Amino acid sequence: MSLRAGFKQTRMLPFVALGALILAACVSGATEESSSGAQVVGQVVPVEGGGQYIDIIPSELAVMLADKDFYFVNVHIPFEGELPETDAFIPFNEIAENIDRFPMDKDAKIVLYCRSGSMSATAARELVARGFTNVYNLDGGFRAWEAAGYEFIEP
Repeated sequence: MSLRAGFKQTRMLPFVALGALILAACVSGATEESSSGAQVVGQVVPVEGGGQYIDIIPSELAVMLADKDFYFVNVHIPFEGELPETDAFIPFNEIAENIDRFPMDKDAKIVLYCRSGSMSATAARELVARGFTNVYNLDGGFRAWEAAGYEFIEP
């Protein structure tokens, strides 16, 4: 290979790397289309032992709330307030004891949130371990929701 050909290949490397990153991002995300046609793209989070849940950001949750078709649960303890249209408050560490408060259909869409996203991620893993297949977690929790300028209802 000539020096000139090697130089051309080296210049192409950043573009190849960028393409690989874009492809990886597309493959690892999950997409849902609301009835209004807006798309919700979340990050798939594998759960040890099998299954997965999807992390969503505040703007994605706002799109989902526009055509709400899910069971919406605040799992943060202690209770510090809630997002509009919340259906239930179930402490993240009491999911097993309150499993009967979740939809009987294990494929029903469930969205969880807490203050920062860590308690709701724990709750999401618990639901997935119990066979639920359509679980979402608000990444960054209601802090991220408020920071994005959306309404939060104080206690």
